[in-house]
Amino acid sequence: MVADTSLMRAQGKALARRALRLAFPPACAGCGTPVADEGALCGSCWQETVFLTGLVCDLCGAALPGTSDRAEQCDDCRRIPRPWARGRAALGYAGRGRDLAMQLKHGDRLELVPMLAGWMAQAAAPLILPGMVAVPIPLHWRRLLRRRFNQSALLAQGVARRLHLPCCPDALLRSRATPSQEGRSPDERFANLAAAIAPHPRRQSAIAGRPVLLIDDVMTSGATFASATEALGRAGAGPVHVLSLARVAKDG
Repeated sequence: MVADTSLMRAQGKALARRALRLAFPPACAGCGTPVADEGALCGSCWQETVFLTGLVCDLCGAALPGTSDRAEQCDDCRRIPRPWARGRAALGYAGRGRDLAMQLKHGDRLELVPMLAGWMAQAAAPLILPGMVAVPIPLHWRRLLRRRFNQSALLAQGVARRLHLPCCPDALLRSRATPSQEGRSPDERFANLAAAIAPHPRRQSAIAGRPVLLIDDVMTSGATFASATEALGRAGAGPVHVLSLARVAKDG
């Protein structure tokens, strides 16, 4: 009898899912046109999305020309000291990739998180170490109140589930509010973030002595990752590997 009841419930759920798909067919996450599966892109949006595969910078994930069997670095990472050990990004911050990052951050498109986190988890595969813990870049509490969610924390939790990693969403704190980084030069970005991120005093035991996968939505100059990596170092964590949804590339 119990088995029959369970079967009936499963059949009922399957019928409900089919009815829902008929009433609300899957739509492209980028433009809304019909697609075969939930959380997918249509062919046009897929072509407009720059996936960072092949040869990439081993510190930030930026695309590099050519092929190589060695770990290579982009010009920015050769010029600017990076306190973290390795890094990757899933997308280039251009075309549909930029649109998706902006829709998540400013358009409350939280339904995009599973798809985006899946792409990030694939990009992160070379970075994973035994005992690694996922940690997101934090928001200041005032900005969190205005936005109502931390997109980096949502992505970190999604990546951690995909990679079977523990996640410590509040391992870091924004110790002071900082103005927006938009429109600032690289030097101004680093100055703006100096000492702005600190380890959470009650979470240090969760990260001390452990490798960390530090996660953010977009990497531009690397100033935010640098400040957060230094904070993790003060908490005794390491090595730190960084992962972003999208990497901004220099023009030219």
